[in-house]
Amino acid sequence: MPSLKDKVIIITGASRGIGRAMAIRFAQEGATIVIAAKSEQPHPKLPGTIHTVAKEVEEAGGTAIAVQLDVRKELAIKKLCDQVGEQFGRIDAVVNNAGAISLTTVEDTSPKRYDLMQQVNSRAVYCFAHYALPYLKKSDNPHILSLSPPVNLDVKWLKDYSPYSLSKYGMSILSRGMAEELKPYGIAVNTLWPETYIATAAIEFAVGNKETLNYARKPEIMADASYIVLTHPSKNYTGLWLIDEQVLKAAKVTDFSQYAYNPEFEEQIQKDLFLD
Repeated sequence: MPSLKDKVIIITGASRGIGRAMAIRFAQEGATIVIAAKSEQPHPKLPGTIHTVAKEVEEAGGTAIAVQLDVRKELAIKKLCDQVGEQFGRIDAVVNNAGAISLTTVEDTSPKRYDLMQQVNSRAVYCFAHYALPYLKKSDNPHILSLSPPVNLDVKWLKDYSPYSLSKYGMSILSRGMAEELKPYGIAVNTLWPETYIATAAIEFAVGNKETLNYARKPEIMADASYIVLTHPSKNYTGLWLIDEQVLKAAKVTDFSQYAYNPEFEEQIQKDLFLD
């Protein structure tokens, strides 16, 4: 199985949550992590910036490159891909982790919020693939991994927040199509989604509240699953809508208690959105 040592990996939204956990996990294998996120300055309610994560990456044994990035700005994405690609001669993986969420109906979703979700979610996947492609082609095990769910057209996932569902399903449909398009280049394109709630700001503020975190798993489960995905040979592991728990079980992981945010609530962990 390929290693992540010295691999050059761009992770969007990497200043906290799942993106941060991924950055640290990959750094433990000696990877170079491009920490691309908007959070350059501390947020009053949310811990973590690109600079604090860069320090954690270095401490974990990796090389960190902190870049302030708004994934809605395609020319900023192009500039980042060109700078990283030219500096290292390649890009080995792009992880589209940055996300925007609003669990609101069409009636209650403003056009501004609607556009934000489409731009940050599905459009950013396209932009990164478009601009990173020349450098991914130069990698010996290139991957594009996006955090989006299997497409589930049950109306219960559409009725109450179809604008958000559309933006996430757009990521998954685009990824499935790109997997076939980019197969001749040996570039793997997959999606990854958690089986359960993950203890992040999105769950605390957009889905529930601080108490909701008790019914979630730690971001490290997504980090461990994504590590397995990115170390698969890219030529024969592509076009998949993956679930973190299934990825780990296939890798012979049996102890999931280690991932419980609150061990006292382990038996009550909540299944994530879009999964029946």
